[in-house]
Amino acid sequence: MFATYASTFAPGSLYKNMQVSHSKEIANFHIVGINYKKTDAAIRGLYAINPAQYQQLLEQARTVQLNDLFVLSTCNRTEVYGFAAHPGQLIDLLCKESNGDRNQLEELAYAKSGEEAVRHLYQVGTGLDSQILGDYEIIGQIRNAAKFAKAQQSLGSFLERLVNSVLQVSKLIKTETGLSKGTVSVAFATVRMLERICPDIKNKKVVLLGVGKIGRNTCKNMIEYLGVKEITLINRTEQVAADFADQHGLKYAPYENMVSEMQQADVILVASNAPQPTVLAEHFHGSSPKLIIDLSIPFNVEAAVGELPHIQLVNVDELSKVQDETLQNRLGEVPKAMAIIDEYMEEFLYWYKMRKHAVVLKAVKDKLQEIHTREIQQQKNGEHYKLEDIELVSSRIIQKMINLMAGKVRKEADKSDQYIAMINDIFETGVNQE
Repeated sequence: MFATYASTFAPGSLYKNMQVSHSKEIANFHIVGINYKKTDAAIRGLYAINPAQYQQLLEQARTVQLNDLFVLSTCNRTEVYGFAAHPGQLIDLLCKESNGDRNQLEELAYAKSGEEAVRHLYQVGTGLDSQILGDYEIIGQIRNAAKFAKAQQSLGSFLERLVNSVLQVSKLIKTETGLSKGTVSVAFATVRMLERICPDIKNKKVVLLGVGKIGRNTCKNMIEYLGVKEITLINRTEQVAADFADQHGLKYAPYENMVSEMQQADVILVASNAPQPTVLAEHFHGSSPKLIIDLSIPFNVEAAVGELPHIQLVNVDELSKVQDETLQNRLGEVPKAMAIIDEYMEEFLYWYKMRKHAVVLKAVKDKLQEIHTREIQQQKNGEHYKLEDIELVSSRIIQKMINLMAGKVRKEADKSDQYIAMINDIFETGVNQE
């Protein structure tokens, strides 16, 4: 398992890219956030971070010397991962850039630090912490969130390596376990609910507002599983709706006709991504009865719509309660997934420890090199030695000594901190390990 690091201290590539900031101790790595476990979709919507807010948050972080973090914001969670003196600094950033309240967030949020925070990201990235167990879409959202932070120069080597490890583990779990097998998603849960509360859906007129990923998946599921054909697509960018409608033999209408199209519909699916409600109670005064399903976070359907006597409103939290036998099968795969996480997390933490120790070992090598150079200078006037031979032999000795030290540190992992501290003290390298 540790073969990846076998050449960590090899000659020639001994300490390449191994410098580490001592403020980046793993104890200072935190995650703070809220998720579906303690909050409903309405509250989560207050803390949702859109791309513009994300960029502002990263810029604000840099002004307070926080430059190694990323934000994961989905319909089921908003989390900030990063290095800080304490988790409260990450809460400050989230509250400043979102629409939420700090007192409320402190009451509802969770915070994890050090190895616990590392494990949390593995569990989130593999769908173990998802509202729908084994949700595989979350890993793409983590990838995109980290990519955005890296593009803004806000992702350090620790977090980049950790995210890459999580991506690798997620892929492995998907291929080697049944954790993500079967179709369980918000889009599929919508189909199951429609099947239950609207059995004659094939004869209904459906309007889909928002042709993003969730909207497209829900639409395809309705066509495939329910045989629905009467679907009208509406999207702010009309060409997106037109292209998807053409691919699937559906109708589309311009965004300006949204109200009239909704009034004529029997079932309305709202999967838009507006920052506030666009579907209002006033749109349905005097209309025929309707079923409206809001798949958006924040909600894009005004709460007052659900109070109308002729409207049945369903949101994503209610959809998550739709049970499927697939979930029971997935539960049996959790131990296998946890074993894979344990293996790769151990490997990651080993990399982190060796990376930290490498600073001291490099300083020791520099110290030995200094001694070597001084001794060579003293031999320059000697007649019995060839300087080339001395250089070669002493360089080999230095490298062998470093390799012996590194090998001992690797072999005695539980004592590695003590060994490094002793080596650091003996050679008086000046490296601060705090």
